[in-house]
Amino acid sequence: MAGVGKLLKQAQKMQRSIETLQTQLEAKEIDVTSGGGAVKIKINGAGKFMSLSLDPEFLKEDAKLVSDAVLAAVQDAAKQAKEFNDAEMQKVTSAFQMPGLM
Repeated sequence: MAGVGKLLKQAQKMQRSIETLQTQLEAKEIDVTSGGGAVKIKINGAGKFMSLSLDPEFLKEDAKLVSDAVLAAVQDAAKQAKEFNDAEMQKVTSAFQMPGLM
């Protein structure tokens, strides 16, 4: 059963690597803008929104335009965070080959 012990150690190492990565993802900040810079969003690599700011002059525009720009920025921020998260997670998990799971 030496194979099971090796597999268990490998799984524990992968778990530690994922925990470390999660901490790094929370620290990574991604800045997203929309509406020509009128909408600014900061999101971390784990997908948590950190801040949203709107240019006061932009708020004088048509409500539909403002709403569309904010929605576009939120969607783009979420997409960028997910893509970054997925890419970083792939780096960690691809280093570990678990027989029977691939």
